[in-house]
Amino acid sequence: MSDLLAYVVYLVWLAAGGLDFVCHRRTRLAYTSGVHESSLHLVQLALIGAGVLLWLTVAITLPVLCVLSSIVIAHAVVGYLDTRQAYARRDIRPIEQHLHSVLDIAPIAALCWAASGMQADSMSWSAIELRTPPASPNLWLGVLVPAVVLCGVPALLEFKQARAVALANRT
Repeated sequence: MSDLLAYVVYLVWLAAGGLDFVCHRRTRLAYTSGVHESSLHLVQLALIGAGVLLWLTVAITLPVLCVLSSIVIAHAVVGYLDTRQAYARRDIRPIEQHLHSVLDIAPIAALCWAASGMQADSMSWSAIELRTPPASPNLWLGVLVPAVVLCGVPALLEFKQARAVALANRT
C-alpha cells in the first residue's frame, strides 16, 4: 500500500473516531453510560496513541510487531468492554455501529500494513532500535495533529461533560 493511501486510510479512521464522538453526544452519553464508558474511550485512545508513537519512533522489528499486536488486542478487548458498558444504557444506532466497525478494523489493518513493510533483516528478534532515518517533523505533525483534533479533544470534552454530570448527580 502506498504511503499516501495509508495516510488517507488513517484520516478516514480518525474521521470515524470523530463521528463516533458525535454519536455519543447525540445519545447523551454523559447522562446515560457516563464516566465509565467515557473512561474506556480514553483507555482506547491511550492504547492506540502508544502504538502510533511507537511506530513513529522505532524500527518495525519482530519484537515491535509483538508489542503492536498486544496493543491491538488490548484495544479490541477494551472496545468490547466499551460496547458492553453502553449496550443497556444508551441507544447505539446503526451509524454508530458502522463507525465502530471502522474503528475496530483499522488497528488490525495498520498492523498488517506495518508487517508487510518489514524488511528481511528486521525479521529477527533483535533489540528494539530507533527509526533510521527518524520520522520527519512533517510526518509527526501529519499524524498527531489530526488525531488530537478529531479524537483527542472530543474524548477529553466527552469525559469532562460526563464527569460534571456525575458530580452534579452526587449532590
